[in-house]
Amino acid sequence: MFQCLLLALDETASGEIGLSFATALAREHGSSVHVFHANELILGGRGVAVETSEEASRLVNVAVDRLGEAGVEASGEWTLANRFTLPRRIADAAARSGAGAILFGSHRHRRVHRLFGRGIRERVTRITPLPVLTAPPPLRLGGRRRGPMAEARRLARHADSAMRT
Repeated sequence: MFQCLLLALDETASGEIGLSFATALAREHGSSVHVFHANELILGGRGVAVETSEEASRLVNVAVDRLGEAGVEASGEWTLANRFTLPRRIADAAARSGAGAILFGSHRHRRVHRLFGRGIRERVTRITPLPVLTAPPPLRLGGRRRGPMAEARRLARHADSAMRT
């Protein structure tokens, strides 16, 4: 399918989801993965970033190590970017690494709109000719209205009301 994938990694739970998806996809198709992380510059922070360079480097190194442990050839890099330059940096990293697709992690109805939040994926999609894949978010199960027993409860109510009539 793709010889190389670019994983756009952030420090949130979506980064973990993207890493798991990239690992599975790369193992399935024999692809290599290039991990890309942008340490977000705080707007108006005069060059102050969200993470230290050691934290950003550690995030990339851990992802590359985990991919390697799973038998996936991996490399990585990180850079500084703000929300305005980030889409171009991701597209450029994909072109440099020879990636055939760009992969993002995903959130499910969360209010975290940080590094790869609202608009970044869409802007990357507009500026690159590569396919942009979004890892499927994990399903949240539980509660009375969701979860594995929700359908059984609904059917039981329906059967009970049908028996009464």
